[in-house]
Amino acid sequence: MTFDLVVIGAGPGGFDAAVEAANLGLSVALVERDFLGGTCLNRGCIPTKLWLGATSSIEELHNQARMKVASGEVTVDFAGLQGRVQKHLGATRKAMAMQLKKLGVELVEGTGRLSGDHRVTVVTADGEQTLDYKKLVVATGSKPIFFPGLEPDGECVLDSDMFLAMESMPKSLIVVGAGFIGLEMAQVAHRFGCTITVVDAMDRVAPLEDPEVSKALASMFKRWKWDIRLEERVAGVRTRDGRAELTFQTGDKLTADKALVAVGRGPVTQGIGLEEAGIELLFNQIQVDDYLMAAPDIYAIGDANGHIQLAHAASHQAHYVARHAAGRIEGPYACPPVPSVLYGAPEAMRVGMMENEAFLADFDSTEVSTAQLAANPMAQAHAATQGFVKVVWSGGRVVGVTAVGHDVSRLVTPAAMIVQQGWTADDTHSIIFAHPSLDESLLAALTAERKKVQ
Repeated sequence: MTFDLVVIGAGPGGFDAAVEAANLGLSVALVERDFLGGTCLNRGCIPTKLWLGATSSIEELHNQARMKVASGEVTVDFAGLQGRVQKHLGATRKAMAMQLKKLGVELVEGTGRLSGDHRVTVVTADGEQTLDYKKLVVATGSKPIFFPGLEPDGECVLDSDMFLAMESMPKSLIVVGAGFIGLEMAQVAHRFGCTITVVDAMDRVAPLEDPEVSKALASMFKRWKWDIRLEERVAGVRTRDGRAELTFQTGDKLTADKALVAVGRGPVTQGIGLEEAGIELLFNQIQVDDYLMAAPDIYAIGDANGHIQLAHAASHQAHYVARHAAGRIEGPYACPPVPSVLYGAPEAMRVGMMENEAFLADFDSTEVSTAQLAANPMAQAHAATQGFVKVVWSGGRVVGVTAVGHDVSRLVTPAAMIVQQGWTADDTHSIIFAHPSLDESLLAALTAERKKVQ
């Protein structure tokens, strides 16, 4: 049988592409070698949020205790939490499988490889299965990457997948990598009473974010007595005498119960016949054109094309390629502003341009306006007043919003809409912001005095 569309990879991008295409009337086969939901559901976004959600009351109580209005202790059963995580993931995968079956999508469990003109061969538990296609979507996702000497050993040196599978939380943890993955997992460990050391070769935590956001985050982490080691290069990490031992290039050493290596992720594109099919790879990322096509009749989406390593970006690309494959749209892919969020407490969120990016694009008209969370009643109510909301303007329109502090992830969707619509000052009064709400901090930043970026 020849399918209208074959999709390799059932993460957020691949699954959504298959579902959208089936809803549009295409015959679809979905190939997955592991679990439905990919990294995001099984070893990334969702497990970490379940961890953060289950432990959020610990941080909330701590904040209220500082205000001398509450006392006590919150104890989270880690084994019970891990059981709940697995139960939730299993139920979600089951629901996804039922949705595919209802839509008539053929789920093929195994490793897919491009094996000829418009053909994919899948190695399954029962042998090889051949799928012919009219169009193909490669949505193979990403995996943790490591520099030499930082490879996990599964004992005391762990990657993010291994960390999420732990049976107990360590009493001390070294986190190598101060990006979102490392910082979110470090926050959970901190709530369980773990002593945290963060090591990064860059000069600030969350180095891809606004420098003021990095500064605010570092201030809060230091208040928690985290040991932040920046601009320090690591020669290697290994298990020694039942503990993790990190060696700096200077020869100095650190030890802890565990070390989490979270230095980044890279696309899963090797060994599946891409180059043989004429697909160009650059640093293992599939090169695509304006239509997200890597070769005639072959699309590549999500982490595999390396544009943006975020699940919601992959899903947005998925809906485009499904509709393009079905002939419902003809134009090139148009990517709207993509929001990103560091979850936990504090949180950080960003959509659109940062201050420095806008300045480089148009230095004559770039301005910023800022509101401090200390003035927000909801931040005060939760005794979490550190942080701010910053709006970036160019040519009199909003081109970016960034924020750091208590619960700022809830601002990300209205911020994305504001950036997408390119609000002017007059637009800030086109809707009513509820009072009291954290959203008012976004309104306050929109209406605050603007300062020209120098």
